Amino acid sequence: MRLLLDTHAFLWFVLKDAHLSATAANRIVDPNNEILVSPASYWEIAIKISIGKYKLNAPLEAFITKALSDNGFVILPIEPRHAAALSTLPFHHRDPFDRILIAQAMVEQISVISGDPALDAYPVKRVW
Repeated sequence: MRLLLDTHAFLWFVLKDAHLSATAANRIVDPNNEILVSPASYWEIAIKISIGKYKLNAPLEAFITKALSDNGFVILPIEPRHAAALSTLPFHHRDPFDRILIAQAMVEQISVISGDPALDAYPVKRVW
């Protein structure tokens, strides 16, 4: 099964944060699942670092590269068809990063690993 990580799920898994649900952690480590990360997630992290809302103990590029490699995560590129789907989404959720993740999940017909119940307003399956 292909699963898309929300930014917080990505960070919590990589940093072994207890906020990650057991269900989410189990799905991420299941070797039968392909775990996807959107460029929107590392873009969101970069912005939060640049405005002082988040800190990492390593340079961002090194952190992301190691997290992807060590965990076998795959980048899900943002494609024009994802942007097209985004342009039609109702504004149940206002966060631009979550909105592109929702659009990607809708187009790819995959679930999102996220603790954000606001995603439930869209036709995507949320795993938590």
